[in-house]
Amino acid sequence: MSRFLLPFRLFAGSMKSLAVTMMAGLAFAAQPAGAQNFERPVRLVVPFAPGGTSDILARLIGPKLSTAIGQPVVIENKPGAAGNLGADAVAKAPADGHTLLLMDVGSLATAPSLFSDLTYDPAKDLAPVSMVMFGPYVLAVNESVPAKTAQELVAYAKANPNKLAVANSGVGAANHITAVQMAKELGITWKNVPYKGGAAASRAVVSGESGVIINGSTATLPFVSNKQLVGLAVTGEDRVAGLPTFKEAGLPGGDAGTWQGVLTRAGTPPAVIARLNAEIGKILLEPDIKAKIAEQGGVVKSGSPAEFSTWLQDATTRWGGIIREAGIKGS
Repeated sequence: MSRFLLPFRLFAGSMKSLAVTMMAGLAFAAQPAGAQNFERPVRLVVPFAPGGTSDILARLIGPKLSTAIGQPVVIENKPGAAGNLGADAVAKAPADGHTLLLMDVGSLATAPSLFSDLTYDPAKDLAPVSMVMFGPYVLAVNESVPAKTAQELVAYAKANPNKLAVANSGVGAANHITAVQMAKELGITWKNVPYKGGAAASRAVVSGESGVIINGSTATLPFVSNKQLVGLAVTGEDRVAGLPTFKEAGLPGGDAGTWQGVLTRAGTPPAVIARLNAEIGKILLEPDIKAKIAEQGGVVKSGSPAEFSTWLQDATTRWGGIIREAGIKGS
């Protein structure tokens, strides 16, 4: 019997190995299209200094994306020119999905109207991957500013033209445009001071270098919670951290805020973009990520690359009109 059992066992073992190989092959074939294309570390470029909203989100999402694609995700802060320095680097990277951009995409929408010498075209050189988050803006002041409410701030600004300095994350950044539009509609004048990102702007107001800030809640609320800044109001439809909404406070611009998204180089294969979109979408639905974003007053906003592209086109048209009317020029 043993003479017959040995060949049978060998045959059975071979069939088992073949079955395992076939199953592995089927599993590989069942992976999302483009899964095999992540063959080296992925760069996640944040075109602002560490500590701002984009940076905070990158450090939340990066490790989870690394696990999902099986490659390290290296976060690279590349601040300068209102986000254009980092965006330009991604626009000139290989079109293979290994270089990503995470930023307040309002800056991409305003850039074409601000900079006549822009070295890249956001609409042609970058491909939307996924929207990530909407975060309301927080209007806050240094404690030396004699205003404990938004109405008191407006009254003080009217009585003291150009005395207040409003910090922003760069010329033409969405919070800069919001401050310009607010001043116009409220009939006040104040100085707009650009910094290299929202975190630097917040620190400038904490130190008293500037007096006022309108900035993303993720980066600004911690300073309010720690009583380093005096919070006055928030954009959006809901109160955050007990602060009244712009509408409740009688302020214009209540629909403003920071829209964060991920893009890559245009020409990246659609299958790779689809994989990244799917993985980021799953990450944003994880309870801990949703909770951390909600803690800062943010709301998860994912969606398809096509939806993101439509949003960017609409925002470019809308904010471009405001920039041209105000005569704002990038530097």
